Parts: sequence; structure tokens; C-alpha cells
Amino acid sequence: MKFLRRGVRKVVLPANSGVVAGEEPQYEAPILAALSKAFHWQRLLDDGTVESGSEIARKEGLHPTTVNELLRFTRLVPSVVQAILAGRQPRTLSLIWLKNHELPWSWDGQETLFGGFDAGSAGVVAREPARASACRGRKRYAADPPHF
Repeated sequence: MKFLRRGVRKVVLPANSGVVAGEEPQYEAPILAALSKAFHWQRLLDDGTVESGSEIARKEGLHPTTVNELLRFTRLVPSVVQAILAGRQPRTLSLIWLKNHELPWSWDGQETLFGGFDAGSAGVVAREPARASACRGRKRYAADPPHF
């Protein structure tokens, strides 16, 4: 095993991971947690265990908007989901960005969008709060919690 420090966090890599020095996976815990919740909740909906996102929100003690925002992550292109799980997502991708931006419905459109992330074509800096203009088209309600 190989132990690495990332600030106050420790990352454990298997000894035979085949990772070259300087190319260690960069796991984003907030995105991983959001993805796992989203896919778990989608499975509950698909199985008929719950009838709606509102019912999930009630059971989890969350606002329905939060549940519905996270459920959008289940329509991410599989290559991006696999990259996130492997710690190889675009460096500039953050949970805040995913929550505040509408994703293209087509997987080809998402591939194009995420493919240009680190090249700077998306115009987003890692962990930069979304600008007001970036949330254009998204209705905000008084009951929605602020997203920081």
C-alpha cells in the first residue's frame, strides 16, 4: 500500500495500482457522495420502494429540491461517471458546478462539454462559485437553500 497526504486527508493506493508518480487519482468526495446518493435513490424509484423524490426527501429529512438536484446526476454520461469513480474526472469539475449548471440531455453533448473542461473551453475555474449568469434559465424559489 502507498499512503499519500492531501492536505489533512490521507489517500491509500494499492501497491500494484500502476499509478505513475504525480498521476495519482484525485477523488472528489463531495461528487462521489452525491453520485452514490443519486444512484441509490434512483434504484429505490425504479424498484417502486418509493414513489417520488418528495417521498425520498421526507424519509431522508431533506428538501425535495436537494433530492431532485442530485437525481439529475443519474443522467450523466457513463464515461464521466466512470472517470469520477476512478478519480480521473476533469480537474475543474466540482459538485457546485454540477448543481448550478444544466447538462445537455444527449450523451454526445455531455462528452463535448466535459471533454473541453480542462482545456479551458468551459471557462470554469475549479471550485469557483457559479456566476449569476451561469444559472440562467434555472428558477429559484424562496424555499430553495442557498448553494455555496
